[in-house]
Amino acid sequence: MAALCLLASIAQAAPLTLIFAGDIMLDDGPGQTIAAGGDPLAPFAALLSAADYRIGNLECPVAVGGQPHARKVAIFRAKPNTLDVLRGRFDAVSLANNHSGDYGHAAFLETMQHLDAQGIAYFGGGKNLTAAHKPLWIEKNGLRIAVLGYNEFKPRSFEAGAHWPGVAWSEDEHVIADIGAAKAAGADLVIPFMHWGWEKESRPDERQRTLARKMIDAGAALVVGGHPHVTQGAEIYKGKPIVYSLGNFVFDGFDYSGAQRGWLLRLKLDKTGVQEWDTLAAQMDDNGTPHPVPGALTPCGKAGDTQLAQCRNP
Repeated sequence: MAALCLLASIAQAAPLTLIFAGDIMLDDGPGQTIAAGGDPLAPFAALLSAADYRIGNLECPVAVGGQPHARKVAIFRAKPNTLDVLRGRFDAVSLANNHSGDYGHAAFLETMQHLDAQGIAYFGGGKNLTAAHKPLWIEKNGLRIAVLGYNEFKPRSFEAGAHWPGVAWSEDEHVIADIGAAKAAGADLVIPFMHWGWEKESRPDERQRTLARKMIDAGAALVVGGHPHVTQGAEIYKGKPIVYSLGNFVFDGFDYSGAQRGWLLRLKLDKTGVQEWDTLAAQMDDNGTPHPVPGALTPCGKAGDTQLAQCRNP
């Protein structure tokens, strides 16, 4: 009887539509667009609005304070008002990346304050190590989903500590333990969102492939990644999708064409896992504003697939 009730509840619950976006950088060109009254997310507003929940990677601190990192060449800091374009478009952002700490602890803490004020959740970073490793909990449509964020690209000085703020660092044993803890805490699905791989490389390396499989073996429903500033393809492992890099979503300043093409990952989820998924191409203009690419062929799939498929974008 209990099994029949569980099957009935699964059948009655509508699938949850979840979107992941790649790197969102609100300084430089995108920041100038916003300052001039523009909206770099306008071309994707309708698509984002149609989803139940939206997550992106915030690739910059958002602050007025802090001091620039002395040894980094590329550093970013967006003005607090740039978050206005995210409000209502993104429900949560990952802080687990190699730019969140560009202006030090003070700007990192200020970023979290501005996100709180806008009602935008964050994960993959926090006021200390424990907070940085806490999952983002999504509870909608009868589902309880835990999303975990990790960075494994230098500088490691951005890592959170027992008594100082920062990002969650990707160590295999910690990642696997966090997946297990989320399952034990009642997560129906666990989704790691990784910041990994080498910049400009269009294919994942063996490190990414190995860790992705470990995460799925540990109970992850799928694996999503970013950081290389280009898309890196996808594959199916044990019936579960791995999307290695979504590339950029809102970003400018690159001198190679691959950095101007990213993907949005759109998922339909229920308690059994991923029912359907597709990727939607986003082409950034010179100001870093993304635009849909009708007719583009990008990876997609559905429950039960053993091979990767390609779907044409609407």
